[in-house]
Amino acid sequence: MAHLTGRVWKFGDNINTDLMMPNIAYESPPSEQPKFVFSANRPGWSSQVQKGDVIIGGSNFGTGSSRPAAKLMLGLGISAIVADSINGLFLRNCVNFGLPAFSCPGVSALFEEGDTAIIDYPGASIRNKRSNDSLSGRKLPQSLIQLTLSGGVVPLLRREGYLKE
Repeated sequence: MAHLTGRVWKFGDNINTDLMMPNIAYESPPSEQPKFVFSANRPGWSSQVQKGDVIIGGSNFGTGSSRPAAKLMLGLGISAIVADSINGLFLRNCVNFGLPAFSCPGVSALFEEGDTAIIDYPGASIRNKRSNDSLSGRKLPQSLIQLTLSGGVVPLLRREGYLKE
């Protein structure tokens, strides 16, 4: 899981968590919630996502509230998010739910939608398989990398005996 390869979906700047997880998702059963991801700005997108796909975003990706959109993206099969910059609260939600994510200035210009991204999550680097161009991003502290790769907060606490199944 530390090294990932996936098809790229591109999103622009200032993508708000309200777009990622619209209100209708809250009113739906948990198993239905992922199908509403980005339904307001990309209707039908969730039905096209395949396990292992990657999101490439612009600047300030994940701005807004603390909606747990990362959980829904994992439910769709998204394997990682790399953006020019990621909102701090959204990044923490990604870590908490076990979704690899990091900021990498310039990454949105490196890819076209449908390209294949090759990601070294612990090393915070990304390469475009088509062009062979690569960039290095902002590496997260080792503790956050390990927390993410452990599946997030709840699975880690269960494994360590702090939470019961």
